[in-house]
Amino acid sequence: MSLKRNPSRSVINFSAGPSSLPYEVLEVAQRELVAYGETGLSVMEMSHRSGTFSKIITNAEQNVRELLNVPDNYSVLFLQGGGNGQFACVPLNLMNLKPKRSADYVLSGYWSERAANEAKKYGNVNLVFPKPAKYDRIPPVEEWNLDPEASYVFICDNETINGIEFHEDITHALNGVPLVADCSSNLFSRQIDVSKYGLIFAGAQKNFGPAGVTLVIIRNDLIGHAIKECPSIFDYKVQAGNNSLYQTPPTFAIYVCGLVFEWLKKHGGMESIGKVNRMKADAVYEVIDNSNGFYHSPINPKDRSRVTIPFRLCVDGKPNEALEKEFLAEADKKNNLKELKGHRSVGGIRAAIFNALSLEEIETLVFYMKDFQRRHQ
Repeated sequence: MSLKRNPSRSVINFSAGPSSLPYEVLEVAQRELVAYGETGLSVMEMSHRSGTFSKIITNAEQNVRELLNVPDNYSVLFLQGGGNGQFACVPLNLMNLKPKRSADYVLSGYWSERAANEAKKYGNVNLVFPKPAKYDRIPPVEEWNLDPEASYVFICDNETINGIEFHEDITHALNGVPLVADCSSNLFSRQIDVSKYGLIFAGAQKNFGPAGVTLVIIRNDLIGHAIKECPSIFDYKVQAGNNSLYQTPPTFAIYVCGLVFEWLKKHGGMESIGKVNRMKADAVYEVIDNSNGFYHSPINPKDRSRVTIPFRLCVDGKPNEALEKEFLAEADKKNNLKELKGHRSVGGIRAAIFNALSLEEIETLVFYMKDFQRRHQ
């Protein structure tokens, strides 16, 4: 990951998804758009069963395994349907693992709540703690009501909307129950131990590709337990048995993901990327915490996300929407800082600082935040 901003890009895109792609990746995709290699064809128009595309998807899988150190007893699948699709696929495939047909769900924000509601269609859902009045922290795992007979435990590793992220290993408390994690907004943003999880899924459109690809990494012993009503296209056994080619996959999106994986390797892999992402997050939180209440983060500090940072602008200790509108308008029109508006369910500001944004670009945001505070507090 580069510390420096690419001079070819005039705007800084803080969209939470689809998000910024590395400029170098876009340039390669542009050059190869009409004709990939010596094929004379665009990846968008070549057969997904061709030898050329077989190499593209195989290389992409190999790079996933290398970057994340995926153990050999895990399958890597390139699917469709996004995180919402996996909210159904997970219970369709895993709810049958135990006779009780029940799963534990950890409600830490908007997306884990949505996943739990979807899972209720296919089995029993146990909320390990009651839905909180507001999502601003993750209760200690010692306070969770975990069921040792659950088929799996579900978490959203980073809540994109609420700005809450898991930073501690919780598997010691799970009684051997497989951990399923929605990592849509933080996969490939830091080193992780894949062996701690039974299943990881992530939409590509945050940190490692364009919208249209959903990456699933699943331990092989969890494959083959789908309920009989599970559509074949959602059955992990069918998809793994067909190397993600049971149906026509999103070929061009997978190709771009492959380019991003090469870019991640070029910039030092997960260890280097994790360090830079930590620096980026620390720079933004330092401004917030030293603003004497002008900027306010609603999240418990130990649970703050490194990649999606929501905050409010306050007057007399209360969020001020008029001031936030002025902040957003000036950021956009005068500073080319785009897509900083918070999600409609929480309001305020949100800086999604995913992999493609350099430290220099984050420093531009930090400078603007300090200057805006100086002129308005």
